[in-house]
Amino acid sequence: MPITAKTPWKDSMGELPMHLEYHQGSMFDAVRDIAEKYPDYIAFDFMGRSTTYRRMVENIERCAKSLKTIGVRENDRVTIALPNCPQAIYMFYAVNLIGAVANMIHPLSAEKEIEFYLNDSKSVTAITLDQFYNKFENIRRNTGVVNIIIASVKDELAQPIKAGYMLTEGRKIAKIPKDAPVIRWREFMNMSHMCFYNYKVERRAEDPAVILYSGGTTGTTKGIVLTNLNFNALARQVIGANPIFVPGDVMLAAMPLFHGFGLGVCVHTMLASGGRCLLLPRVTPKEYAKRIVKCNLVAGVPTLYEALLRLPSMEKADLSKLKGVFSGGDSLSIELKKKLDRFLAEHKANVQVREGYGTTETVTACCLTPPHMHKEGSIGLPFADTYIKIVRPDTDEELPYGEEGEILLAGPTVMKEYMNHPDETAKTLRTHADGLTWVYTGDLGVMDEQGFIYFRGRAKRMIISSGYNVYPGQIENILDAHDMVQMSCVIGVPDPYRVQKVKAFVKLAAGIPANDETKQTLLDYCRRNIAKYAMPYDIEFKEEMPKTLVGKVAYRKLEEEELKKMQAAD
Repeated sequence: MPITAKTPWKDSMGELPMHLEYHQGSMFDAVRDIAEKYPDYIAFDFMGRSTTYRRMVENIERCAKSLKTIGVRENDRVTIALPNCPQAIYMFYAVNLIGAVANMIHPLSAEKEIEFYLNDSKSVTAITLDQFYNKFENIRRNTGVVNIIIASVKDELAQPIKAGYMLTEGRKIAKIPKDAPVIRWREFMNMSHMCFYNYKVERRAEDPAVILYSGGTTGTTKGIVLTNLNFNALARQVIGANPIFVPGDVMLAAMPLFHGFGLGVCVHTMLASGGRCLLLPRVTPKEYAKRIVKCNLVAGVPTLYEALLRLPSMEKADLSKLKGVFSGGDSLSIELKKKLDRFLAEHKANVQVREGYGTTETVTACCLTPPHMHKEGSIGLPFADTYIKIVRPDTDEELPYGEEGEILLAGPTVMKEYMNHPDETAKTLRTHADGLTWVYTGDLGVMDEQGFIYFRGRAKRMIISSGYNVYPGQIENILDAHDMVQMSCVIGVPDPYRVQKVKAFVKLAAGIPANDETKQTLLDYCRRNIAKYAMPYDIEFKEEMPKTLVGKVAYRKLEEEELKKMQAAD
């Protein structure tokens, strides 16, 4: 009896699609084809300004010519450190159009992290916002980056919003020196006039297109190399699992572009299908709430939805336009789903929240609760052409229905490789006797007899804070490198809003005083080296760390102790 889940999604005729057809060109090709079909449809909105598909493609091609002018060539890496804004869209697809690879990173990354991303990817060019100029300039000499392009939010704003921005947010941004060795966005785009031909590079489905970062199964930061097919297949699968979608539907694109969820689902799926992205550059519950009433489709992490439920501004919100509400990035508790479904019903929405599951090694979601059938606690069914099976951890031995094991994934969205990590690639991607290449996720789950998957937990050590993956090992490596620190251990502490927040325990080096001054020194050091979302909220000094029988730091014991302290405080 087969125990591998294959997709029972139904098409509009009620038939079971055995296979979907995927665009065999580049990501840009897929978007251009849609732009030719719907040239006057709105591709995206940004802070009150709308851009049609025709105009978007024109700007992508201008951007591509400019990249060619400054010397970016086929297979070069270009780092994009931008929020959800028009420049990010243009640059992402322009890089693809000239046959280069987009290296997507968090613009709030610490300087040392940016340096790592630039060097690991061997990026020749980078683009970021004016407010992050200093971070890039400070580490530039340690990298191989030739050109830094500086964009500004104000460049894409319509009047009078632009004037308002310059009086508020714009005033907080430090002026960049006039002689700074950078290319300003408008100057960069005007360089397109110097490129007359030969800027388009034909790319195949299997060619590398994007690098996203993840800790993988080991917690060590690795670049995940994804192909054109990975993204084009995801776009087709997501639409296939959502027969309610029609071209012109509005998606709230609030999830960040350095994450597969935001880039793959909220942006590329929409732009390769005729959808309309409402770009939100900075996600706060209030901003999300303001936009959600205008959208047909929304995606978010559980913490965002939790905050939404508590906002007074949502009391009289009319959510009748919603056709799809999707949750990912972390487990959606049964209780929160019930609350959210009740909230949607009370605000005139005719839908319930649908939970998805996936990994960056498969771009993002590869499993989703179907619209017609929900099972409590389940993360749904695999997308078309995607297979899931449950095995005894780190083996190829499939387990019976109902038995917990490691979740394995196979299908057209499976990554090409971990960049510069062939050994890790070989451990994570394994070809079985069935001829399929399977991703060993390190996650634990159960499958029922109908193929529904139930997520049970992460076998790998990871903290999820506000939907961001935080790898304790990375933070421990940074802390341990400080002269004041002999040993450290990082854990996730339960938090009602973030789900988990990061706490560090430190055993100080001999002779270092365990006082507030030392703590402040270490926290300042962390801020320079750790992204804001992964920053420890506290550092606690320990004379001795608890140990396991084999001499490792017993982080689970620290988690238990912290939980007891919290319970006692309540």
